[in-house]
Amino acid sequence: MGWIGEQIESIKSIQIRQLLSQAISLGMIVTSALIIWKALMCITGSESPVVVVLSESMEPGFKRGDILFLHMSKDPIRAGEIVVFNVDGREIPIVHRVIKVHERQDTREVDVLTKGDNNYEDDRLLYAHGQLWLHRHHIMGRAVGFLPYVGWVTIIMTEKPILKYILIGALGLLVFTSKD
Repeated sequence: MGWIGEQIESIKSIQIRQLLSQAISLGMIVTSALIIWKALMCITGSESPVVVVLSESMEPGFKRGDILFLHMSKDPIRAGEIVVFNVDGREIPIVHRVIKVHERQDTREVDVLTKGDNNYEDDRLLYAHGQLWLHRHHIMGRAVGFLPYVGWVTIIMTEKPILKYILIGALGLLVFTSKD
């Protein structure tokens, strides 16, 4: 009959109490992950404490698929720092280096100009129409560490969504068919 047939028979033999127990266990795992994410947001001060590098624009420093750890403090942003920012009208955050800092004399607020290390031009073409500088509210965080290549899992599941659904289905099947 094979492995799949055995799994189907296993699902048929599950009792309602065992099914509820396993559903609660799955819910606790998901809830724990969300609590950890929210705690990281509070600790780092960043709305997204972990991001994946999606392009080659920061090579050779960061390669596509690297995971960056972010922190957002009240300290002023300085030239040379690597920041992750959102641009109005774009959904995906961008990882680039600050190349210029402009401090407004009247408000003492800092505006920044960014550029990818592997790009020839600054990022003004990426910013919203008519925008020349990024403001503090655009910055999600500063890169404080990274893990190379670990983000490829995210990239692959985003580019090939069928793999994501297969993985989720297999994990769900594993949870519901385990006898523990």
